[in-house]
Amino acid sequence: MTAADTADTVTYRHSGLVCTDHTLSVPLDHARPDGPRITLFAREVVAEGREHQDLPRLLWLQGGPGCPAERPHAATAWFRRALRDYRVVLLDQRGTGRSTPADRTTLADHPDAAGYLTHFRADAIVRDAELLRRALQGDRPWTVLGQSFGGFCTLTYLSHAPEGLEQALITGGLPTLTRHADDVYRAAYRRTLAHNDAYFARYPGDQRLADAVAAHLAEHDVRMPSGERLTVRRFQTMGMTFGMSASFDSLHYLLETAFVDTPGGPRLSDVFLRGLDAALSFATRPLYAVLHEPVYAQGGRATAWSAHRVRAEFPQFDAEAGGPLRFTGEMIYPWQFEEDPALVPLRDAAENLAHRTDWPALYDPDRLADNEVPVVAAVYHDDMFVDREHSLETAAHVRGLRTWVSRAHAHDGIRTDAAVLDRLLAMARGETSDCTA
Repeated sequence: MTAADTADTVTYRHSGLVCTDHTLSVPLDHARPDGPRITLFAREVVAEGREHQDLPRLLWLQGGPGCPAERPHAATAWFRRALRDYRVVLLDQRGTGRSTPADRTTLADHPDAAGYLTHFRADAIVRDAELLRRALQGDRPWTVLGQSFGGFCTLTYLSHAPEGLEQALITGGLPTLTRHADDVYRAAYRRTLAHNDAYFARYPGDQRLADAVAAHLAEHDVRMPSGERLTVRRFQTMGMTFGMSASFDSLHYLLETAFVDTPGGPRLSDVFLRGLDAALSFATRPLYAVLHEPVYAQGGRATAWSAHRVRAEFPQFDAEAGGPLRFTGEMIYPWQFEEDPALVPLRDAAENLAHRTDWPALYDPDRLADNEVPVVAAVYHDDMFVDREHSLETAAHVRGLRTWVSRAHAHDGIRTDAAVLDRLLAMARGETSDCTA
């Protein structure tokens, strides 16, 4: 990284924070440093009054894939806790936020969109992070906090650039190191069914409502405010949020607005349709859909629309089978690239990626077995998004990794409870032992 690769920084203050925006020019393909380049954006935040102190930096690796980092004004529980000890670096992972965006507007006419998108997985994100670290603090290592997919990236960091890490903190994001995507989604469907059972146990009246909505959609051409058709299968994907702490309640209060009486009979309300519209569109995170399965691809095997294929093993999700409606979870299907306008221009690229076999390895099991970086991880006992058993299997293969299995938190525990980061930091300091709580 040279001075020419860094743009001018911009610093400003608000709400007791001092924010500095950084932009860097980085290679699209880190194996070709002289090839095409993209822009990387990161925001560094420090508590006002401490901006001149030599505080260590903590890099926040956001969940996803394909989601920008939190913004300071909306950052959640972990953020204010982290500012007590660190300068926090909020990285917009490549393709998201203010980093060169990858979406339908930038990729629709790209001559090789699929080839371009092969450079947007965890291995490239880690190389970006290393260029950023060197630009900000030279050879000094930093602490990484990885949430969900950010935890996947952290395992890649430990595999490919452990010299950049002083310590690693992971929440809800210990991926399987070797299993195929089929194994991941097979386990995910089982967990999603369990979350459906829990949801309808909490709100038993919602089963009748969900079934009625599905029946109405099967018989009518219903359009959301965006003009997109709302199909039964698309309505089922509302279960994607089930793993978050308040998602049951949010869906319940949306469902209770579903129908209004009209002279022509019951119809779905604008309030309900607008809520679904906002939740179901991938316009704000198209890479999440495009890369969701490729983040598991390695070892020469294609994912081949794994979630779509494995779903056939779970007839409970078949809305035409006559049983009670069940919501699907964190799965992406090929038909979504036909029904969501934000994804339609990316359909061919997604199809290409689904059948690609030349993916490089994301993790180095041998290097992880010899790991020397202090690593601690919160594993959420009933996590809908990341399988507990897969996580513990991985933890056993990373030398020195210490886990805390929490029954008290959902997948977004780091965002809802500052005590999660407190616990991880205490574990990293050796003040708290591994346990299940």
